[in-house]
Amino acid sequence: MLAAGVGMAPVLPAQAQALPSDDNPDAVAETDASESTDADVGELELDWSQLNVDASTLPPGPAAKARLPKAAGGTDMSWTAKDKSNGAAEVSVKQPLSPFWDARIGADMTVVDQPQTLTSADLLRQKFSSDGQPSQSSGTAWAAITAPGVGSIWDKTAIEARVDPSQEQGKLGTSLTKSLPLGEQYSLTLQNGYNIIQQGIVPVPGIAAHPVRSYETEQSAKLSIADTGTSLTAGQSLSSTEDKWLRKIGAEQKLFGGVTINGSIGETALGTSNKSLTAGFKHSW
Repeated sequence: MLAAGVGMAPVLPAQAQALPSDDNPDAVAETDASESTDADVGELELDWSQLNVDASTLPPGPAAKARLPKAAGGTDMSWTAKDKSNGAAEVSVKQPLSPFWDARIGADMTVVDQPQTLTSADLLRQKFSSDGQPSQSSGTAWAAITAPGVGSIWDKTAIEARVDPSQEQGKLGTSLTKSLPLGEQYSLTLQNGYNIIQQGIVPVPGIAAHPVRSYETEQSAKLSIADTGTSLTAGQSLSSTEDKWLRKIGAEQKLFGGVTINGSIGETALGTSNKSLTAGFKHSW
């Protein structure tokens, strides 16, 4: 019996050492999980040497499109074009500069599409006919500004400068406007205009330039009737090149859909009368 007890003694410690592993399976699982995680991380190590590429050998990508800065609201350039019966076209461009005093610049052009060959009848029509096609294109550049008036004297001040290279002419004008309401249906608008015209603004090489200046003044009164859309105008003008006032009267009638009819009759420097009757259409979209 003693021998058997002695022989079993070494076995018990071994069993005692193995029992904790059977009694705590979570510890074994954590050990196995940590070992597998370390193995997976080792397998997922990135090969950074793949990024060692010479950039000069790469193909160029598409060029980025340049983005123009957007114009501020109310400063977009506007174009208008109108075909005339004589084959020419009137083209106007306007660019607002500042909404503070309604400053703007622009150009008014007459574009002529000349045929390759002109007959003698075409040349005579261009020279003597009032509605004939112009012989060449022309245009004027202008700048204008509209400002408030001075107290109760006038309501609005308008200044405009215009240059016509084809006619070698420059013009600087200003107008003062005063509006007077006459009840609920009538209004009276008074306007005085003053212009300075200079002829010969383009000097010729070798010849001394001698520009000639002239002065003009205009006065007009316009009575507007709100109910009927009728306007009656009366005015007169005086130029430093003439010695008398030239008077003019006119009327405007607004019809349906933006259609208007204008008629006027005025005096000329030659003593004859100048009569005009026109119809117009205006639509905004």
